[in-house]
Amino acid sequence: MREDRSVEAELTSTRVDRWLCAVRLHPTRSSAADACAGGHVRINGAPAKASTAVKVGDHVRTFAGDRERIVEVVRVVEKRVGAAIAAGCLIDRGPPVATGESLPPVFARERGSGRPTKRDRRSLDRLRG
Repeated sequence: MREDRSVEAELTSTRVDRWLCAVRLHPTRSSAADACAGGHVRINGAPAKASTAVKVGDHVRTFAGDRERIVEVVRVVEKRVGAAIAAGCLIDRGPPVATGESLPPVFARERGSGRPTKRDRRSLDRLRG
């Protein structure tokens, strides 16, 4: 067991799909590979395949969830690690996350106003899509 830990500490590079899953930017390795195949992952500004090597100091840009994440690689890991360790493996360089508290709810209706009319429903449909 100790040999495995020392080997993991000496890693200099790994596949980008493994790293994205290990640091919890994507929930599974297959979803990270799909993001790479779809062109949603870039390493140092260049498009990345799932097998592209990632090293310490690389800047990785990926669309994870509903937002773009821009991170710098601080530590290379291959296997999924705990959240506290995963946070230490990267530095988030992306824009700050907008909080939902400052934005008013889009589809809110006044309490007690009854069922929406046909006109109300059509205006909501226009807002949605």
